[in-house]
Amino acid sequence: MSSSESISIRQLSANDLALMEDLLTTFGEAFDEVDTYSSSRPSNAYLKRLLSSDYFIALAALENGSVVGGIAAYELQKFEQERSEIYIYDLAVAAAHRRKGIATALIQELKKIAVARAAYVIFVQSDIGDDPAIALYTKLGTREDVLHFDIAVVASDDDA
Repeated sequence: MSSSESISIRQLSANDLALMEDLLTTFGEAFDEVDTYSSSRPSNAYLKRLLSSDYFIALAALENGSVVGGIAAYELQKFEQERSEIYIYDLAVAAAHRRKGIATALIQELKKIAVARAAYVIFVQSDIGDDPAIALYTKLGTREDVLHFDIAVVASDDDA
């Protein structure tokens, strides 16, 4: 991050519901999916449980107390060995704050949390064509080309 920026990274807890709400707004605006992140928001009780859990990690990048970016990640306990991995589910920085190293700073903070939790890797997906994200992740990690499948949990007519 540039030295002129007054950005701090904060891991959110159950006491940070207002910041979590702001983080949801930031994700919606950054991904151009405001409806997805705003139309059916979780209740405060749900967010408190999530933020209190030992498997969910929320980091907020703050400038003068306002959310300008963040990460939502999950710790996945493995079964084949006593270890875990961290999955970055969402990572976004508000448009006006991009190209300042905030995303890298968020990932660096997540790496510290991963070390403290004895995780062996952090992984993330990126959409084909999202060149800024691909460039960031290429700079920080090793690329694996994989296929992603969404499997519906409700039976469709095709399943009959």
